[in-house]
Amino acid sequence: MSQGLGFLLALLSFLCSGTVGAQNTGPTWVPSSTQPEVLHIAPWEETSAATSWGGGGAVSKPFSNFTGTVDDRGICQCSVSLPDTTFPVDRVERLEYTAHVLSEKFKTELSKVKEYAQLITTYEKRLFNLTVRVEIMEKDSISYTELDFELIKIEVKEMTKLITRLKESFVGSKQIVVQLEMEIRNMTLLIEKLETLDKNNVLVIRREILALKERLKECEAQNEQASLVPPAPAPGTCNHGGVVNISRPSVVQLNWRGFSYKYGSWGRDYSPEHPNKTLYWVAPLETNGRTLSSYRLYNTLDNLLLYTHFQESSINAGQGSGATVYKNNMYVNWHYTGNIVRINLTPHSVAVTRQLPNAAYNNRFSYANVAWQDIDFAVDEQGLWVTYATEASTGNIVISLLNDTSLEVLNTWVTKMYRPSVSGTFMVCGVLYATRTLNTRMEEIFYYYDTNTGKEGNLAIPMPKMQEVVQSINYHPYDQKLYVYNDGYLVNYDLFFQKEPK
Repeated sequence: MSQGLGFLLALLSFLCSGTVGAQNTGPTWVPSSTQPEVLHIAPWEETSAATSWGGGGAVSKPFSNFTGTVDDRGICQCSVSLPDTTFPVDRVERLEYTAHVLSEKFKTELSKVKEYAQLITTYEKRLFNLTVRVEIMEKDSISYTELDFELIKIEVKEMTKLITRLKESFVGSKQIVVQLEMEIRNMTLLIEKLETLDKNNVLVIRREILALKERLKECEAQNEQASLVPPAPAPGTCNHGGVVNISRPSVVQLNWRGFSYKYGSWGRDYSPEHPNKTLYWVAPLETNGRTLSSYRLYNTLDNLLLYTHFQESSINAGQGSGATVYKNNMYVNWHYTGNIVRINLTPHSVAVTRQLPNAAYNNRFSYANVAWQDIDFAVDEQGLWVTYATEASTGNIVISLLNDTSLEVLNTWVTKMYRPSVSGTFMVCGVLYATRTLNTRMEEIFYYYDTNTGKEGNLAIPMPKMQEVVQSINYHPYDQKLYVYNDGYLVNYDLFFQKEPK
């Protein structure tokens, strides 16, 4: 405020000096009783060159912001009208702060402009590269603009006719056929829309058409195979001509002991008196692939899937993956011996132990890829079986029908198939079927021996598998499924039979 008042005093001094021709005895402030304020100045000793005073007259007014008079004593009185009584320092400070904020914002916006300029340059380069790539695509040998949509429509119409014929002649569930029909219908609608869309979308429709064609071919091939397979015979009966095909594997569950327990067996208890009984059993071996120490029983498949409501029992003397369950009894090879054992499941107890005549054991003639399975039990529509080999058979497979109560051998057949050359066996209606490994994802049912006729021969039925090694196979006559223990996983297959008995 002192600076502002100093400035005003200097201004008034300047104004009075420029208009009053009197002796300069120094300016003095004389407050007036009325507004505007009056500035009293002493007489000047010199006369201004710009103007002069008249005796008692009014001073000339080259400036409009003050008036002045000289009294009888020669004192100059000037009256100046000020716009405000105080200097607006707070306004000046706000102005300075606002100017500072604006300056900072300007710097920030300027830096953003520089950044945007760099981004624009970058995107210009990317856009140029994209333009070059599009030009290359447009100059490609394939001309999408000249694609004849009518040809695509004709192909789709042909597929529509084919799916209609397939729907009429398909054997079994038509769900996949209906799904294909729906996809072809959607394809037709998509083609109609594509005619108004960008030309490059044609690539998508072409790929989908090729995929649909492949699926139709697979469906036709499956239908041709299915046409050879009649409806399944009545459960528990043998009114068919033998196994002619097998489904893809269906994974049920991992065994209850975990991934490390890759060897074992599992299945469903079969009893001719109660064929629809749903008692499932799982018997994983120890990690040595030899010792059967415990098993679990599940009253329903849901319980097996959830690992709940089970009955677990210990054996501690079983050997190999050749166990099976028949009429509420488990049959196993006794550890380190050629003995076979019947274990009553409820209550858990060893009921019968008997030596299997001349049977080789302790890994003498086990299956290929699976050790300690010299003795393998099986169940079918005709009863309880056991397959093994003897020194007299030179390692070839021997089949024996057993009394399921006393384990007495009722009848025996010797085949010409070397037991270590097969990966597993199962019995269906008195016919032995043998499998062998083709690769890590495929087994093959390649051999059969019919104990009803004494005939044997070769087959070629592919058997896909989920894991590399099949440890055991058990057949259930009522649901006509194979229960396979595959590297720790519980897997099953559906069997398909020839319509007429041989």
